Amino acid sequence: MSQATPNAKPSIDPNLETNVETKLEARVETDVETKTQVAASGFEALGLNPSLVATLRELNYQTPTPIQLKSIPALLAGRDLIGQAQTGTGKTAAFALPLLQRIDPKKRKIQSLILAPTRELALQVAEAIKTYSAKLGHVRVAAVYGGQAILPQIRLIERGAQVVVGTPGRIMDLMRRGTIKLGELDLLVLDEADEMLRMGFIEDVEWILGHAPERRQVALFSATIPTEIEQIAKRYTRDSVRISVARKALTLPNIAQSYWFVQGLHKLDALTRILETDTMEAGIVFVKTKVSCIELAQKLGKRGFSVEALNGDMTQSAREQSVRRLKAGHIDLLVATDVAARGLDIERISHVFNYDIPMDVESYVHRIGRTGRAGNAGKAILFVTAKERWMLKKIERFINETIPPLKLPNYAMVVEKRARILKERLIATIEGSDLKAYHEIAASMLKDERYDIATIAAAAIRLAQGDQSLEMKAKAPAVEKLDATGDYGSDRPRKPRGPFKKSYKKGGFSTKGSKSNKGKYKKTTSRKGPGGRPQDRRASA
Repeated sequence: MSQATPNAKPSIDPNLETNVETKLEARVETDVETKTQVAASGFEALGLNPSLVATLRELNYQTPTPIQLKSIPALLAGRDLIGQAQTGTGKTAAFALPLLQRIDPKKRKIQSLILAPTRELALQVAEAIKTYSAKLGHVRVAAVYGGQAILPQIRLIERGAQVVVGTPGRIMDLMRRGTIKLGELDLLVLDEADEMLRMGFIEDVEWILGHAPERRQVALFSATIPTEIEQIAKRYTRDSVRISVARKALTLPNIAQSYWFVQGLHKLDALTRILETDTMEAGIVFVKTKVSCIELAQKLGKRGFSVEALNGDMTQSAREQSVRRLKAGHIDLLVATDVAARGLDIERISHVFNYDIPMDVESYVHRIGRTGRAGNAGKAILFVTAKERWMLKKIERFINETIPPLKLPNYAMVVEKRARILKERLIATIEGSDLKAYHEIAASMLKDERYDIATIAAAAIRLAQGDQSLEMKAKAPAVEKLDATGDYGSDRPRKPRGPFKKSYKKGGFSTKGSKSNKGKYKKTTSRKGPGGRPQDRRASA
């Protein structure tokens, strides 16, 4: 692919969506610097400022997708836009990047409003906008949606949110309360309009559009354009640009995908079991944040794995050195953020672990694409908490496959694998080392009648093992309060349920229903009274 110059319009390959990554990745080993310049020049040519381009470079966004090529210049020019695009075409960045370029961080008023049909999508879009805005100063983004307490969301907006992402019902509620004021609104984005129509939100959307100021820009994105959406587009857009981008069929050959539903056992312990029992050449463990990247790499290192971290805070030379070490076999694991999700081509990567679920389906596909290279078989394992099941379903719809659950290896399998590896090491030592001096030590110890040869050999093996024991606890260790994502997930300690649910109140707890006359819960106990009958003993008022 020829490199675009800053002043020239980038050429568009008709098969860009499916071929551009392959073309760029073919050059990664020989010309990493040139690849970075291609990415920068592509986005710069669309009119994006250097701060946004620098962020995209850190995220390893290589080249604009077709919808980004068509949408970004139009939105930067202030045109209304109607985009027909499915999930997976890059439409979030298509409206988020122009939106951020036009934000004034010094003005603490709502300047952009994005409507999403579900709270999960609202959170996903808000997270993406926060990621893209990393180098733009203090851009405040608020996600608002139903099913959660409204007061914390009100406080987020009152602190000066410039971008609000939310579901129609909650946004209407906040507008009626006077919390959301659209007097300074510059851009209103309607994302997945046909999904809103299907869910019955279209009247709410029209109400919001009807209360937006006249001098605002509208961008409407929808996978399909039914009659109702067409009518909204006619009523609320002016001189709009129409864009249609289809997503090509997606295939993931040679990659065996599975997921583990996070429960009881901590994610780190589950990952350790898989790493110890699976036959793995090299792997990448993807996490959400730079902090969790460093922390998880350190924890895995303490458990005996050869691992390094890779994230956007590292210099380019440091990142390249980590990649070279993985490629050469000096390390077997990288714990990485999405900076490694694109453009990394290492044939020995046999496993990809989504330790933290990605924030969008495109990222998932890019992540697992790091394995199964050059016709090799690969495995992709996804960790899913109870709150993230919706994202699993979304991924399955996107790839048009059902991802099967993973049966976690039990502790006996881990012990057996450790023993097998130790035996292999012992055989290699016996066959490849001069053991004469050690024979003499063993012979001298055998003169002591307290020890037989088996005991001496076992002690020597235990000494050679160091801190790593062959054994492990049959029961899972106590879980930490928070997991590496900063979320309780399903590891959160649950309160007792049933008729004797404990009531956690200041001053202690009581069984449900044991109130004093003042309505306060008091501690109660129960013991046998005369004749063996139960007798309640209550604390005095």
